[in-house]
Amino acid sequence: MRTLICILALSGLLICCGEEQKKPRMSRKDVKETKKKLEDVNNYLQKKESDEIDAYVLQRKWQMTTTGTGLRYEIYEKGDGEKAKSGMIARVSYEISLLDGTVCYSSRTDGYKEFKIGEDYVETGIHEGVQLMRVGDKARFIIPSYLAHGLMGDYNKIPPRSVIIYDIELLSLR
Repeated sequence: MRTLICILALSGLLICCGEEQKKPRMSRKDVKETKKKLEDVNNYLQKKESDEIDAYVLQRKWQMTTTGTGLRYEIYEKGDGEKAKSGMIARVSYEISLLDGTVCYSSRTDGYKEFKIGEDYVETGIHEGVQLMRVGDKARFIIPSYLAHGLMGDYNKIPPRSVIIYDIELLSLR
């Protein structure tokens, strides 16, 4: 009996899936217009976020450098160790906070973080920023949302579209 029910259910599914559904299609012009509108909104949001970051940096009188991607960084304590490169395993101490001062994560409570530079799953801005450092350096990164957790946040402590601030020390490389 179960076999018969399974065969009937499978047959019904195949028949339903076999019927072609007619879906409305967008014209090329509509697709281009929609794409242009999305690009315009994205550019506006990036500009607004960049202005917020600049105001934040100015208010704190930090001397930060901006990379071509939009990462802001300041190495405020120089180390004399090896320079970080893609493919190396970096061990860092860190504190991650939002622009409003909320501390989201810290190595004091969560432990040190280790990751393979350029490969492992950490924020894109961290891969870029750590490669600007030497072992022993302490730095501050301000990472725009598009280089951090983007439109979705991290589903935990970092909300969607959040700029994050890393206070980071490069402890070792291997």
